[in-house]
Order: sequence, then C-alpha cells, then structure tokens
Amino acid sequence: MTMAHVGAVVAAIAGVMAIMLHSSIHKIEEGHLAVYYRGGALLTTPNGPGYHIMLPFITTYRSVQTTMQTDEIKNVPCGTSGGVMIYFDRIEVVNMLVPLAVVDIVRNYTADYDKTLIFNKIHHELNQFCSVHTLQEVYIELFDIIDENLKTALQKDLNSMAPGLTIQAVRVTKPKIPEAIRRNFELMEAEKTRLLITAQTQKVVEKEAETERKKAIIEAEKIAQVAQIQFKQKVMEKETEKQISEIEDAAFVAREKAKADAEYYTAAKFAEANRLKLTPEYLELMKYQAIAANSKIYFGQDIPNMFVDNSASPSLKGAADSSEQLEFLTKTDKHRKGAAPRTETEGH
Repeated sequence: MTMAHVGAVVAAIAGVMAIMLHSSIHKIEEGHLAVYYRGGALLTTPNGPGYHIMLPFITTYRSVQTTMQTDEIKNVPCGTSGGVMIYFDRIEVVNMLVPLAVVDIVRNYTADYDKTLIFNKIHHELNQFCSVHTLQEVYIELFDIIDENLKTALQKDLNSMAPGLTIQAVRVTKPKIPEAIRRNFELMEAEKTRLLITAQTQKVVEKEAETERKKAIIEAEKIAQVAQIQFKQKVMEKETEKQISEIEDAAFVAREKAKADAEYYTAAKFAEANRLKLTPEYLELMKYQAIAANSKIYFGQDIPNMFVDNSASPSLKGAADSSEQLEFLTKTDKHRKGAAPRTETEGH
C-alpha cells in the first residue's frame, strides 16, 4: 500500500469520525429540555441547557420549550346556529409547560403535544361555542367572553389529561363574516353608535340641567340660611336689648324701692321721734316760748282764752291732741313772721 492510499484511508476515517462527532454533539438552549429517543423508545432522563453527547445514528433528541410560549391557530372555521360559516383569522394561546411534566407529556402526546392538546382542542371548543349561538351573539354580543370561555375549557381538560401544562391566556381576533352581513352589521353598529351618541347627548343635557337645578337649590339654600342667620342675629339682638332693658328696669325699680324704703324709714323714724318728743311737758314749754316770743298784744272781745286765762292750759292739755297743738304753734309762728310791726295800739 502506497503512502497515497494510506493518506486517503486516514482522511476517510477522519471524515467519518468528524461526521459521527458532529452527529453526537448537540446544544440545548436556555428554557428548553432535551428528550431522547433510542431506537424509537423514549428515554426517561432529559437534559437541560448546554452541550451534550449522544450515540450518533442510534439516539435522537427533541428540544421541548419549558418557558412561556405562544401558539397561533390560524383560519379556524366555525358554523353558527343560524347556518352562517365564519372564520377566525388568528387565535393565540399563551401556555407554559413545567419541566417535571415534560417526559410524561411527551410520552403520552409526543414532542408536538401542543397540536393535540391545544390546536385540536381550540377547533373543537370554538365549534361547540358557535354551534349553540347565533351570528349576532358570536360576532357582537358574546364576542368579549369567547377568549375566557376557551381558556376555561382548555384548562379544565388539561388538568386531567396533561397536568403541568397551564394556559395563561387566550386571544381571539374578530371573525371574518360574509361581506353582505358585515355591511349590515356595520350599518347596525353605525346606527347604534348614533343612538348611543344621542343618548349620551341627552344624558349630558340632563346632567347640565340637573347641575343647574342643584346650583339653584344650593344658591337658594344659601340665601335661606343667610336670611335665617340674620333673623336669628336680629332676634338675639332684640333679646339682648330686652334683657338689658329688663336689667335697667329692675335696677331702677330697686333704686326707687330703696329710695322709698329710705323715705318711709325716715318718715317712720321722724314720726316715732315726734311721738316720743311731743310730750305734754314739751308742748307746754313750746307754748310758753311762743307766747314769750310774740311781740303783739291783742285787745277786744274775741281774744283767745290762752291770752286771758292761764288756768285754761290744763283743760287745753286734756282737750287738744298733740297734732292740734303743733298746728296752733305753727300758725302762731307764721302770723308772727308775716305781720307787720305795730307801733300803735289797735282797738275797736
């Protein structure tokens, strides 16, 4: 064998080794697990992210995503209860497979488990929903609950069929309907929108009127409250004036009463003093003092007895009371002060 033949053999062996090495080394991305098949049988030990080696041409692998992923189901047909065929252009299902459930789910539903558990299930559930509802309900009235119903139905089946696979969300696009029906729906929606605008405008007008009414009520209540406060203030002022007047009247009455009591007390004491003072002896003394102070001498037939007969004084004391004697003394004194002095003897 020549050197050329040896080189060719070595090169062939090296090429085969390189091909076998390339076939045995594989890389797994982060967020994925690798499941292995050997001779068509699923091995029970998956591998995580990184580089791994397997037997070339005997062992094969599939990479299964274990992070959040979105599956898209396109152009899903759906027949309504009225016999109208519509198509959902795109339905998105956000799901996640936990790593511990990868082997069991791949064993039961293959590495393309989402086709069986999600895609086919979406077709089934959506057709079940459309078959019992009219086009009006599917397209308009119940469209907002389709995604939630699909999510609930999917998750309910997955909990029993494939534990570990969870549905996070379902997003459904507006279905495609026949053009003539779509135009009718657009006209209906435009009319509904116009009615809504009219209703909203009416509500705005009613709200403005209600606001004006409330403002008027508030203004009237404010005026009434101010008037009531002013009235109460005037009433309080009048009551204060009344109280002040009553206090002043009471003070005046008290003063007058005290003054009257004082005068009464003075008069009473003066009367008592006079009663004690006007004794017969004192009156006798006052009589003689008056006679002694009189500078006039009267002549005639009607001369009072007191000037003629001094012996009449005892009878005077017994006949006249103290007040008459006082009056007599007072008149005598006034007569003495008011009469002009006489220089000649008066007679008849």
